[in-house]
Amino acid sequence: MTESVKCLIIGAGPAGYTAGIYASRAGLEPVLIEGLQPGGQLTITSDVENFPGYPDGSTGPQIMEDIRQQSINNGTKMIGGLVTSVDFSKRPFQCIVNEKTTFLADTVIIATGATARWLEIESEKKFKGFGVSACATCDGAFFVNKDVAVVGGGDTAVEEALYLAQRSKKVYLIHRRDQLRACKALQERVLEAPNIEILWNSIPKEILGEQQGFIRNVTGMRLANTVDHSEYTIAVDGIFVSIGAIPATEIFKDYITLDRNGYIKTKPGTPFTNIPGVFAAGDVQDPNYRQALTAAASGCMAGIEAERFLTLNADESNETC
Repeated sequence: MTESVKCLIIGAGPAGYTAGIYASRAGLEPVLIEGLQPGGQLTITSDVENFPGYPDGSTGPQIMEDIRQQSINNGTKMIGGLVTSVDFSKRPFQCIVNEKTTFLADTVIIATGATARWLEIESEKKFKGFGVSACATCDGAFFVNKDVAVVGGGDTAVEEALYLAQRSKKVYLIHRRDQLRACKALQERVLEAPNIEILWNSIPKEILGEQQGFIRNVTGMRLANTVDHSEYTIAVDGIFVSIGAIPATEIFKDYITLDRNGYIKTKPGTPFTNIPGVFAAGDVQDPNYRQALTAAASGCMAGIEAERFLTLNADESNETC
């Protein structure tokens, strides 16, 4: 089965859904492939208090359902499934869904996002979203005047520790080695912070907590020393995992220029990739902010630029769709 479309959106997070809103309103009749996790990472976030339009806050799944429905109401066609291969060597671009349906698209918006690297210990899964987070900017406000831990030793981990130190009573920075990987300036700041304690040569073994009905709370973490193999426990109310992220770009790597960490390279301030007519939006091209709001904003830009591209290439577009 083959279907021709003006605009194909790959990914169903804030970037993809917002791109659909703008592409629909531009008359592009976009088709959006929702992938394995419709709604993206926000669907595993319980309380969200920093997304505009929700003065009393809301849940991540509810916010994503609202944006999804708005995209549908404007004309985006949602298709469940996974893009299994692409060919961006020529227009129309070819994208195969579920290894059986071929879409020929005049423009493509990649909004496949990035997933946080987790500790991959069983107790982490239990408390993810209930005291265990991968984003201090998103969830730090829930831990004002409380004790928290940050796991990691790179720039992002140190930045998160410094961010939390302005709000939390105590911040433990847990690092598996005896020196940080963060830049020198950040290291100096974190070493000078009076309420940050670095736990060197330590790795998480278990996240401790309690559960009453559906309510779960983190109470601490059991750590192991990598040098003498001793174990010890710290009491914390929240844990922030900051050991990197994995952008979902594997199927695009033969055509799209990626940075050394696998993120799509875009022209600064735009959704433009190295291939005219293929745009990238959201966390798949943003290793820095990783916010639902910034992802939605870049989805807006991608939808606008897709319409502009088709307008500038109207003659060729009329031949293919």
